Amino acid sequence: MQLSELVSQRFVMPSIPKVMALLLTEMMRGEPDLRRIDQLLSTDPALTTLVLQAANASFSKLSGQLHSVAEALAVLRLTQVQSLVAAAAASATFKSVPGIALPQFWAYCLDTAKVARSLAALLHQNQQAAFTCGLMHAVGELAMRMAMPEVMALDSSAAVFDLKRARVERHSVGFCYTEVSAAMARHWHFPDIMVNALAYQHAPFDNEVYEPLAGVIHLAIWRARAKQAALSAKALAVSFPARVGDVLGLDIDMVLQQDPIDWSAQTVVQTL
Repeated sequence: MQLSELVSQRFVMPSIPKVMALLLTEMMRGEPDLRRIDQLLSTDPALTTLVLQAANASFSKLSGQLHSVAEALAVLRLTQVQSLVAAAAASATFKSVPGIALPQFWAYCLDTAKVARSLAALLHQNQQAAFTCGLMHAVGELAMRMAMPEVMALDSSAAVFDLKRARVERHSVGFCYTEVSAAMARHWHFPDIMVNALAYQHAPFDNEVYEPLAGVIHLAIWRARAKQAALSAKALAVSFPARVGDVLGLDIDMVLQQDPIDWSAQTVVQTL
């Protein structure tokens, strides 16, 4: 399957059941709390992409300019958001994506988003764009597994959260989950800075015009995946993407110091 063919398909990305239930409850209140709605939406990769897709639609005056759930909520009517969440709830099956434990996947994405936002703040980059890119950077993996069952055979060479996963996918099928995520973001009219960061997150220096946000996402992915692999201090040092860090002016100690994650609290319930 070609990348363009994959992106043209319609996917119903799985959402976090608890988040969906809390959102529906909040929006049924007489005076819904927009801050609470923002917080809930921003923990769910599928709902975040859904809301941003609507806000950045081609017919919108702000198409290609909105980077985060908070920005999307500022331009969408609450009734629009309610309709989006209700439609997502109606079409959701909450079934597992082949080869992926969804609670682990959701927690991993949120971890990546938090690290990306923290690093972006340190480097005076767009924190909202960094958080959103971190949250949705791996939605391409879900799309590939739902449309291309053959990619599951690659798990024996590089598991879902393996640092080598992108390279193995590119070698086998010609593209990887990062490129799928970027192609989907482009199709949804997301800002160029986010599309470029997602497209080159696996190898920031492949881009002719270097996008610092791609380097931020790259380092955030390293940190979150290293946690998933429970790497030792020595393994962290060996695997650290020093070339990317050097360009950004960050060494391993600086990255770890910006790590905002409480690694002892990794369940979805605890992150809400």
